[in-house]
Amino acid sequence: MYADKRRIKTNKMMIRFDDYEFELIKAMAAYQGDQPAAFMRDLVLREAIALLGEQVPQILSTK
Repeated sequence: MYADKRRIKTNKMMIRFDDYEFELIKAMAAYQGDQPAAFMRDLVLREAIALLGEQVPQILSTK
């Protein structure tokens, strides 16, 4: 089904927020029309790409 089985999203991470942070994340996700977890995943990956710059295509490319 998948060409690269390592692309299946099976790895989890736990992150904790206080009530104010969590309400902000939920509001931002709702504004984007997304679920909070999906919104945070996209946000984290966008930030990682911004930090890594041009190295990202080589790191994320399928081999």
